[in-house]
Amino acid sequence: MHRTHADKAVSKRRRAMVLAVLSSCALTVGITGTASATTTSATAGKQHGTPRTNYVALGDSYTSGPLIPLQVDANCARSDHNYPSLTAREREVTSFTDVSCGGATTAEMWQAQGTNGPQLDAVKRDTDLVTVQIGGNDVGFGSIISTCAGLSSQDPSGNPCQQHYGSAGYDQLTLEILRTAPKVARVLKAVHTKAPHARVVVVGYPDLLPDDGTGCYPSVPFAAKDFPYLRNTEKRLNVMLRAVALLNRADYVDTYGPTVGHDMCKAPADRWIEPLRPTSPAAPAHPNAKGQEAMAQALAKTLGRRR
Repeated sequence: MHRTHADKAVSKRRRAMVLAVLSSCALTVGITGTASATTTSATAGKQHGTPRTNYVALGDSYTSGPLIPLQVDANCARSDHNYPSLTAREREVTSFTDVSCGGATTAEMWQAQGTNGPQLDAVKRDTDLVTVQIGGNDVGFGSIISTCAGLSSQDPSGNPCQQHYGSAGYDQLTLEILRTAPKVARVLKAVHTKAPHARVVVVGYPDLLPDDGTGCYPSVPFAAKDFPYLRNTEKRLNVMLRAVALLNRADYVDTYGPTVGHDMCKAPADRWIEPLRPTSPAAPAHPNAKGQEAMAQALAKTLGRRR
């Protein structure tokens, strides 16, 4: 298709904006300053007035909803009350396919995971809406949590986790986030190829730790100064996801902002993210049913009113 000068100008501005965002993320390697949450969404897919009836959900355990009743796929720890299922029911979609799977990385978009086939196989040419929440496991969410929890006893008031990941003279986790960016971009490009008319939406990760940087050791066993470090790491991940979405014609859903104040350090009645020892049905350091509902509401806000 012939690109007009206006199209080229928009593309050029979009790329410049994304490069600026990713550059700011890269400059934080080895720096511990507070990062800001990003809430901007991009325009993508069909015009917003067009009905979306064929919905496919891709993602990891933050999408699948492990241990949240009712579990409908033991292999992938998938709940029928995760945010894609809530969204599908609210929007009364014609068809709904949820292939999100606990432990998934971007690699599982192309390869099977247990009984779950390659997630991209679910995306068809007539798919109208695709949500994607991926990248956390590429960065290493699980190993980061276990490593930081294990190091916390060495210096409960310090930042042993940050020192561990910065021992080479740069912040290893920020580097992993930057390395994950092209992997997520490849996923989005594949979705657009398989479903050229679909609206594609990248869903960010919710607020796991207190946004003000305070800790709650030993309830959540991280050292005091590692709480703001890990908070900033998650914010950088979300900044990257937002930038990659913008560059690849996808919307971005901020789930961090709407969940601030409901992190794993809060009292059971107030938290939407369970701590390492959950008191509500959910995996450790994952959204509970209230957290999934909050993400569904954030997604609904981006999608707009059901037509």
